[in-house]
Amino acid sequence: MKFMKLGTKADTFYTEQATRTLISEIVVDLVIQINDITYLLHKLQFPLLPKCGLLQRFCCDTSDSESVSLELHDIPGGEDAFELCAKFCYGIAINISAHNFVSALCAAKFLRMNDSIEKGNFVGKLESFFNSCILEGWKDSIATLQTTATLPEWSENLGIVRKCIDSIIEKILTPPPQVKWSYTYTRPGYTKKQHHSVPKDWWTEDVSDLDIDLFRCIIMAIRSTYVLPPQLIGEALHVYACRWLPGLTKIKSSGSSASQTEESKEKNRKILETIVSMIPADRGSVSVGFLFRLLSISIHLGVSSVTKTELIRRASLQFEEATVSDLLYPSTSSSDQNYYDTELVLAVLETFLKLWKRMSPGAVDNSYFLRSIRNVGKLIDSYLQVVARDDNMQVSKFVSLAETVPSIAREDHDDLYQSISIYLKVHPDLSKADKKRLCGILDCQRLSPEVRAHAVKNELLPLRTVVQLLYFEQDKGSKATTSHKLPKPHEILLGAKHRPATATTKEEFNREEIRERDHHKTKRSDGKLLALDLEKKMAIREDIEETQSEKARGVKDASSSSGKVDLDPKKIIRRARSKSEHGVKK
Repeated sequence: MKFMKLGTKADTFYTEQATRTLISEIVVDLVIQINDITYLLHKLQFPLLPKCGLLQRFCCDTSDSESVSLELHDIPGGEDAFELCAKFCYGIAINISAHNFVSALCAAKFLRMNDSIEKGNFVGKLESFFNSCILEGWKDSIATLQTTATLPEWSENLGIVRKCIDSIIEKILTPPPQVKWSYTYTRPGYTKKQHHSVPKDWWTEDVSDLDIDLFRCIIMAIRSTYVLPPQLIGEALHVYACRWLPGLTKIKSSGSSASQTEESKEKNRKILETIVSMIPADRGSVSVGFLFRLLSISIHLGVSSVTKTELIRRASLQFEEATVSDLLYPSTSSSDQNYYDTELVLAVLETFLKLWKRMSPGAVDNSYFLRSIRNVGKLIDSYLQVVARDDNMQVSKFVSLAETVPSIAREDHDDLYQSISIYLKVHPDLSKADKKRLCGILDCQRLSPEVRAHAVKNELLPLRTVVQLLYFEQDKGSKATTSHKLPKPHEILLGAKHRPATATTKEEFNREEIRERDHHKTKRSDGKLLALDLEKKMAIREDIEETQSEKARGVKDASSSSGKVDLDPKKIIRRARSKSEHGVKK
């Protein structure tokens, strides 16, 4: 960083309590009060008055021997800036850089230290340094622009802000091969030894040090030129957000008091809303993971509904590009005990489905739409497998998210079964009603043979679901062979032995033949008749105690030689599973 050295004398200012004075034998005849500091100076013996037009006007009506007292509390930059001007007049060595240039120039302008008062005055030297050094440098322009925040009105009126912004924009629009100045770039995996070429986003880290209002001025000016691609603008927004928006844990713990916390939240809220307003309209200008991060933080900061809606809309447009890790954000609601924020994912999913339904199939190949929604369906099922491990995950929220995915989005229910199985394992104390509701979203017909075989042995599943699985196994076996009949579901529940078709009566044989013929005609593709049959069969399960007493009386004479019939539901299911496995092997 460049600097300008003025003066050659040693610094002879010293402080005694709240008084700053110069080590000199000359009598003090000028007293200047600035805030809490008192300066004891000299009018004519040192060239203070000859260089300061303002002091000349204040002292014009006094004699040379008369002591003058002034109050300059409103001088821009305060006592530090005034002291730079005073030392320049006394010839004391001072260093001017991008960090103190703004305050020095504003104070010199205030004191009217122009060349019209005396040739080679302070203002002229400062302006020359500004134009030849600060504006020509990259980091100098940014550092100077940062310091304008302390004196915004003066900096704006003197043209410092505009000139710095123009200089920064000009350098950003310079083609990377022509960049010769120093810049900050600390991305992982990047070292100067390994990379000799300048990266396209070389400027993003340095610009992210600016205040959000100045940053917005630069970004909007760059966007208006249409020189840089939207992805590069999006990268700058991402770098700035990472620089100024801390993680949720840090936000909650920042500040030592409630007022400080609220002040910090207000500042972060403004930053987030400004960033969202600057995101280019082009799809893919920012990643979907970045959008989800902003959305997660926005919920805690309490941003406007307009900003939240815009984030949800943008995230839904790129939802199919997301990964499971992009969706894993902790819940920030005080009333929500779940670790993962499923409400956030559900909101984006619902918006995605609305947009998906509005799209005209004639505008794009239908295969694109099908691939898009199936990618989202697979994403949600994978996400459910993760949130199922949350001990506090409510069944209602889990089911609501799973049911929102339309049927067309799932090629099969294998991943959905896996998430349900995980949920049942993590929540062993689930009520029968919740288990029934949870497994009700599973379509047993859309399970692969391997997964169905696993589900039949899964003791965590409710009895109703197991019966459905056994029925489909039996139904599949009856289609594969006509010589061997698998046991009927009601026979499985009652523990009845398999009876071959030849042992049936003529009337029973005719009924069976009609049933088989109707079965092949209807194909039962929609599963409605199947559901009706299963509901009738499940009545046996739900009234098991009545079934036990009735069957015990009905089979007493027929099974007197073989003993009592075992109607224990668990043993019945184990027997059915073993028979099902036997049939599958055959």
